[in-house]
Amino acid sequence: MAFAMAAGLMMSSCVGSFSLFNKLLSWNKGLSNKFVNELVFLVISPAYFVASTADVLVLNTIEFWSGSNPIAKAGNVEKVWGQDGRQYLVKTTKSGYEVTKPTGETIIFEHNEKEDSWSMIENGEVKEIFRFTENGTALVTLPNGEKMDVSLDEAGIYNLRMAVNDNVYFAAR
Repeated sequence: MAFAMAAGLMMSSCVGSFSLFNKLLSWNKGLSNKFVNELVFLVISPAYFVASTADVLVLNTIEFWSGSNPIAKAGNVEKVWGQDGRQYLVKTTKSGYEVTKPTGETIIFEHNEKEDSWSMIENGEVKEIFRFTENGTALVTLPNGEKMDVSLDEAGIYNLRMAVNDNVYFAAR
């Protein structure tokens, strides 16, 4: 379970969290009622375009390459539905994320800025998930503990998926 969550973080694309757009949306939804929400939305709709453009062109790119979003606030907690249909709490920390399972157990995903690596901490045990290398690749820890040097392109991600899934890869249209 923990590895699946880590793999999901590790193998996601550079889509990003769209923090600026979501903050604007959250503020708008927090107004007094649905009619006021709609009115404000219509009046400030250009702001949604600007926020999403800033997210796409700048903030999500920074988040992808640096591992942190400049808009994200430490201490922010969001409820996230897992692929297993259960709800998890994800708290943004100064150096990563703290994920609380529905059972109350906590897993920490932590970025080490000095080594440019991401680790998972569960039950006091620290496991490095991946680290960026000087040659522009990522050194990934596979489920069996082996390390794999992965190029940061489609071919590298394909090879990583093949390694993680015992050379079985399903594609859907």
